[in-house]
Amino acid sequence: MKDDAAASTRCWAALIDAMPHAAWVVRLADGRVAAANAAAAALFGRAADRLVGTDVRELAPSPEDLLWWEAAAAGGAPGLHSETLIAAADGQLRHVSRSIAGIAGAGGAVDHALVVACDRSAEHAAESEREILLAELQATLEATADGLLVTDLAGRVRAFNRRYAEIWGLPLALLQAHDDAAVQAWMARSVAADPAGPDYGARVQQLLQATLIVATDRLVLNSAQVVERVTRPLICRGRPQGRVWSFRDLTERVAAEEKIESLTLHDALTGLPNRRALAERLEALAARARREERGFGLLFVDLDRFRHINDSLGHETGDQVLLDVAQRIGGCLRQDDVLARLGSDQFVVLVYPADAAAAEATARRVLNVVAQPSSIDGAHFTLTCSVGIAIGPAHGSRLEDLMRHAEAAMRAVKAGGRANYRLHQARAEGDRRLQMRLDHAMRQALVSGRFRLHYQPQIDLASGAIVGAEALLRWRDPELGEVAPGSFIPVAEESGFIVAIGDWVLSQAVRQGVLWQQRGLALPIAINVSALQFQQPQFVDRVASVLAVSGLPPRLLELELTESILVHDAAEALHRLHALARLGVRLAIDDFGTGYSSLAYLKRFPIGKLKIDRSFVGGLPDDDSDAAIVRAILQMARALGLKVIAEGVETDAQRRFLHDNGCAEFQGFLYAPALDAFSLEQRLVHADARTPAHPPRIRLVRT
Repeated sequence: MKDDAAASTRCWAALIDAMPHAAWVVRLADGRVAAANAAAAALFGRAADRLVGTDVRELAPSPEDLLWWEAAAAGGAPGLHSETLIAAADGQLRHVSRSIAGIAGAGGAVDHALVVACDRSAEHAAESEREILLAELQATLEATADGLLVTDLAGRVRAFNRRYAEIWGLPLALLQAHDDAAVQAWMARSVAADPAGPDYGARVQQLLQATLIVATDRLVLNSAQVVERVTRPLICRGRPQGRVWSFRDLTERVAAEEKIESLTLHDALTGLPNRRALAERLEALAARARREERGFGLLFVDLDRFRHINDSLGHETGDQVLLDVAQRIGGCLRQDDVLARLGSDQFVVLVYPADAAAAEATARRVLNVVAQPSSIDGAHFTLTCSVGIAIGPAHGSRLEDLMRHAEAAMRAVKAGGRANYRLHQARAEGDRRLQMRLDHAMRQALVSGRFRLHYQPQIDLASGAIVGAEALLRWRDPELGEVAPGSFIPVAEESGFIVAIGDWVLSQAVRQGVLWQQRGLALPIAINVSALQFQQPQFVDRVASVLAVSGLPPRLLELELTESILVHDAAEALHRLHALARLGVRLAIDDFGTGYSSLAYLKRFPIGKLKIDRSFVGGLPDDDSDAAIVRAILQMARALGLKVIAEGVETDAQRRFLHDNGCAEFQGFLYAPALDAFSLEQRLVHADARTPAHPPRIRLVRT
């Protein structure tokens, strides 16, 4: 019998050794392995002869296997083919595809079974990895703030995330129905406006046909949502397979941008156009006046003794008075006239069409309505105003010129007793002679070295450290004495001599910066650049030459530009500003809020800093209008990633307000006036000598 069994084993072994997969033969009588091939030995990690005689239930202990062997021992078990687990010698479970079939013996009875197993462990591991990666990918898609949609080349939906359904308000039942036409129809119906031109469906078809195009545009949905639509081709193995669409909800961002833009165009208290909006309207009005060959008037309205209202009744009542005055003046104007508020108690009226007589008639109406008795919160009083008038284009077509003339006329009214109006008068002969004298003296002063630079420290609001200095021009003449910049700079600008002066300031400031750097004091220096100087063809080359010859690092030079530079010739200004930025110098807008700047320009130009004009700082923190303007500027600067410095800071209350509202730097008499180079250097040396635990303290100095 033993010989028969051995012979039978050798027979089975010879049969299964030729099989490519693991195989073993089991005697049904005792459930033990009768023979096993080399592949089975490798699968289990045991020698083939050690597998012979092993209880088959130890090799594959799954419930399915155990039940099959019990049924087979009882004489009735059909073939079995399924996935199962087997235990290797090292204790590891292996995933296999296993088949079991009965084998009939010589007498025709089924007395053995053949087990064939194919190791699927690597495939199972790869499948598990794929499932994990797919799960991670889906989780990533669901975590994004954008709605994502994947379509094939025919526009059929292949995949999407929940954010996509949320943005478009798509019912999940519609998406799960796999009705692509219904989904596309839903999206087409949801679009209220497609700024790209064609309707949504036509636009989608265009993009599907242009398979390699990357496109970005905006949609306005019926829900009032503003959605940015971006589509890119889906490339697989070098060939387009469809498109990936992403949808981003921009509603809140657009609303914030519109609010900021509105704040930059309108007065926070009255809602009237502000100075920037006034400049834009005047530019359009001047162009219209040239076409129609007509004149227009600018009225500068200043309330008389308005400070008494604030001091006696409080700023809240003062604001109510300003609102009332704005309504009164607006009510007496014609439909095409424009009323704007400059800030504090000053208003401007644009009258079109108008000659001197028509402008004076408007001024009389303004005087009359302002002087009507007022009663607010039980307080009875009467206001008056002083009005200065300039006529365009006779007195100029630019806002700066007309405002200067009208304000000068208004101040003449104030000096003459208030509560009246005055038309700007051309300069008297004596004024022209004084201008000629100043122009001659300036030219001699530049040749004789009578100009000098003083430097006003710029202070970091957070630490109190000196972080820069603005170079300011000073002039002492042997005959005229100390001449204020406000007297000679306008004359220099009008004569064009400001270009030569500006070039001298540039070279001297850079030279001083090098001297400080050599002494271990790397202090950024800011200089003012006039519009005429900036417009010179060789201005960028001149800046580059001065820096190259001096060796001053460009980052230590900051050019402060007036807002009018940015709109004189936008394309040329953009080109020059980028050229300056490539040099590495810093760029800032001086006296921000008093000119023409808009978000459109600020976003395009490489500006790094805004300087809040002193006219908005003087009333802080008590003047609600100034406070609102400053907050709006700071909010806009944060949105655009710009640093802000405030000038003209004279009180600690102003400093605290600026610090609390996120302003980065300040300059003004609170810390120090403009100092000569040696005095500022001493302050820098003393500040550096302090230990880090004791940062420079702000000193109250006014000299």
